[in-house]
Amino acid sequence: MKQIHKVAILGAGTMGARIAAQFANAGIPCYLFDIAPKDTPPEAKPEARNKIAAAGLDAARKSKPAAFMEPSLAKLVTIGNFDDDLRKLSDADWIIEAVVENLDIKRGLLKKVEAIRKPGTIITTNTSGLPVGKIAEGFSDDFRRSWFGTHFFNPPRYMRLFELIPTPETDRAAIDAVAHFADKHLGKGVVFAKDTPNFIGNRIGTFSVLNVMRLMQEMDLSIEDVDALTGNAVGWPRSATFRTIDLVGLDILGHVVSNMTGPIALNERSDLKLPDFYRQMLERKWLGDKTKGGFYKKRKGGEGKEDERLALDWKTLEYHPRQKPRFAALDVAKNVEETGARIRMLLGLDGSTPPKGDKAGPFLWSALSELWTYCANRIPEISDSIVEIDRAMRLGFNWELGPFELWDAGGVEPTVERMKRDGQPIAANVEQLLASGKKAWYLDDPKAASGRAYFDLVSNEYKPVQVSDGVWSVATAKKSNGVVRKNSSVSLVDLGDGVGCIEFHSKMNTLGSDIVSFIIQVLKAGGPGENFDAFVMTNDAANFSVGANLMLLLMSAQEEEWDDVDLAIRQFQGMTQAIKFSAKPVVVAAFGLTLGGGTEISLHAPARQPHAELYTGLVEIGVGLLPGGGGCKEMLLRAVDSAESIRPGGRGESVELMEAMKKAFETVATAKVATSAHEARALGFLSTSDRITMNRERVLTDAKARALELVRSGYEPPQPRTDIPAPGENILAALKMGVHLMRQGDFITEYEVKLATKIAEVLCGGNVTSGTPVSEQYILDLEREGFKSLCGEKKTQERIQYTLKTGKTLRN
Repeated sequence: MKQIHKVAILGAGTMGARIAAQFANAGIPCYLFDIAPKDTPPEAKPEARNKIAAAGLDAARKSKPAAFMEPSLAKLVTIGNFDDDLRKLSDADWIIEAVVENLDIKRGLLKKVEAIRKPGTIITTNTSGLPVGKIAEGFSDDFRRSWFGTHFFNPPRYMRLFELIPTPETDRAAIDAVAHFADKHLGKGVVFAKDTPNFIGNRIGTFSVLNVMRLMQEMDLSIEDVDALTGNAVGWPRSATFRTIDLVGLDILGHVVSNMTGPIALNERSDLKLPDFYRQMLERKWLGDKTKGGFYKKRKGGEGKEDERLALDWKTLEYHPRQKPRFAALDVAKNVEETGARIRMLLGLDGSTPPKGDKAGPFLWSALSELWTYCANRIPEISDSIVEIDRAMRLGFNWELGPFELWDAGGVEPTVERMKRDGQPIAANVEQLLASGKKAWYLDDPKAASGRAYFDLVSNEYKPVQVSDGVWSVATAKKSNGVVRKNSSVSLVDLGDGVGCIEFHSKMNTLGSDIVSFIIQVLKAGGPGENFDAFVMTNDAANFSVGANLMLLLMSAQEEEWDDVDLAIRQFQGMTQAIKFSAKPVVVAAFGLTLGGGTEISLHAPARQPHAELYTGLVEIGVGLLPGGGGCKEMLLRAVDSAESIRPGGRGESVELMEAMKKAFETVATAKVATSAHEARALGFLSTSDRITMNRERVLTDAKARALELVRSGYEPPQPRTDIPAPGENILAALKMGVHLMRQGDFITEYEVKLATKIAEVLCGGNVTSGTPVSEQYILDLEREGFKSLCGEKKTQERIQYTLKTGKTLRN
């Protein structure tokens, strides 16, 4: 397979610069070129000639959310311009064109590239609307064989969808090379699309948005109403419809819609168009967040007041304070955890009687049933199977379920019967499914690598859903290998080859006593994990774990059940020590939010295999506590070992230890959260030997491989340390001085002085002589006493209560 070591991106606009950033995140050096400013002569300095590319890279550096996983990665991007630097393209293995959506401009630039690129160099376009084949018409045979579409979704770091659009002439080897690279190195979910308007994701997404706007007008709903109905309730993102458009930009959606005008693109739904109010917003340049106003805008709060979010009235184009929508059906649906059951309830397909006069059911029925019919009619036009359409919508629009998966959740037979009763057109493809005696688009298939089979419209049979080698999930492992032991919050899953997986599945993967005791039992000799050689800790949720169950802790503290609090901390510490000193290696494969106790679990593992998108930190101070499950101890050990690596045998209060301790203290006392695995390494949450997986769907495979590697290398667990040189009184005094100065500058509250001081005391091993040897257990005891004492503080209880109620932190 062709290897890709260097990439060039032509066009340093919003997309081009952020695509370059994602290659840098993967450790791949790349060129980022754009035009030279018209007013700069050829002999001008490179800084002047490369001004436009430099501005693009600078915008990517400053972008929020961050385009680079760590600021230093930007050094992998080399800027240049089309006039002076195109010759450098002969170094590139893959060239990506990402200039303005103008056919003549693209072809003019590519003609220059054609004369320079070495034969066989892959060259692709990031166009979102122009026909891929037409752009390269009339180019050389070698160029056309290496030419196809690679459509990244914005922002490329966070949106996993990568649409790959071959032409009839594209060489299969080139397609395979890019698909493999995008999957493994860029962390993308690759979807093969056809060269049709807006490909798959934007084609379906645009239909859905236009139809939702039509229904909103017909049913006299507000912007807020539609966002309440098209968000989490149906397994779509919280940003729903109009908040998402504000984030993307109204002009971007307008451009995507313009690619779909006319009967060919919207087919049987050519009646759909951008409403008049939307066109007026475009004329007024109300483009969303980029212009500080779209369907929503913020109004600055007065002194001491929070900003207020205003919503647009689409009839008058005037803003008003955002209203909370009232739908009886939604209020009931909030209590239904499983998306399929929630959909059936909202559509009135579960036998329940919909609330009288409630518009939620009729709106969602029209939106979803028409979406299902439109999608079914697009095969084989935009895709050969339902799988690509579902993947495109999950990966590109963050839907929990793709359209056909949603249809299965609602029930294909009952929904089609209802469509017929309502006089709606029925797609031929769903008629074919039902006529063949099948009742669902997907079935479980334990023998398939994906664990699923889909209904293939060509063969009229179910076929395994194909996945790349290494793409795996805990759910699939359960289907093929089974569950060894479980309770309501955690399971032990057999991954095969002597590796067990400890999978959390509590709400938000909070860590309660059922998880704590389960892990201790599994890891002890003769326990349920006895037949395994190694363990992986991971799961399929959006977040690894948000930490300990605060509700139970608050109840115990308010009732002054101090023995219960003490026991809970001892058990939690017992669990983290069981992970660290287990005779069998434990690999923690964390991802997403990994906070508080979740971070403590990760810190104690002998190896970690995180996903690149890791948001980890010891955030306990935010709820008025300190890390009590060994987090302070592990940060101290990392600081001591870091100082020792710089100056072996240094004194207990050496400059090296002082700097390492200041960094550890700042990380814990300010609740720093890494915003990527790269940042987590810099903060000390990962070690240099820990490897990072770019593709979320490969985390389980990589973690299992790491566990087996440890087994084969003859893993020996560490021994509890008893000779930790305590930083002691000298470094404690310095940390306390820093806290005092923060208070003097009014950066922290009086209570935060108390919290930070308590953290400093634990991290330093108490007010002992610097260099005094202490044990891991001694630090754990300090943690436990500190944690317990803070639980009794009224202000800590207020913080916990506020966080549980609002999801935010209280600065009291």
